[in-house]
Amino acid sequence: MATTILTIEDLQDFKKELLQELKKLFPNNQSGNQKKWLKSTEVRKLLSISPGTLQNLRINGTLPYSRMGGVIYYDHDEIQKILTNSRIDNSYS
Repeated sequence: MATTILTIEDLQDFKKELLQELKKLFPNNQSGNQKKWLKSTEVRKLLSISPGTLQNLRINGTLPYSRMGGVIYYDHDEIQKILTNSRIDNSYS
């Protein structure tokens, strides 16, 4: 079996290639840049819901929000928590 010597430059190149591949796998969360506050259009897109459904979720208290001026903001972490708590497990053991 032949011996191959790796240099620091080889390892740095490997690191760069590996990071590029990982970024391709996770395009929406590059370097942890998840927004804390989302606007209504972003929430509708995230949840695939209509404007009326989003309004109903606000009115009935399902989805908490903050209003600054005429813009409504939703906490991304709160949306994730609500989805997790509302999860229905249909597995039968």
